[in-house]
Amino acid sequence: MMIDQDTSFVLCVENEGFEVALEKRKVYLRLAGEPIGEDRLIRVIDESGGDYLFPSSFFVPIILPKAATAAFEEASA
Repeated sequence: MMIDQDTSFVLCVENEGFEVALEKRKVYLRLAGEPIGEDRLIRVIDESGGDYLFPSSFFVPIILPKAATAAFEEASA
């Protein structure tokens, strides 16, 4: 997957009910789009490699150095 300006990174801080799909303290790729609904769901690529909607309260946005962004890009190619 190509990392572009529509992609960002988030750190998982909660995973209650989604323990198989999300690991706390792990960085995930967030796909573009406004949060959806009352739970403000955001689209994140989870442990399965698929993109799913999760509550935005489970994550905090982070900015990665360019080298780390490149590593994500290589891993998902």
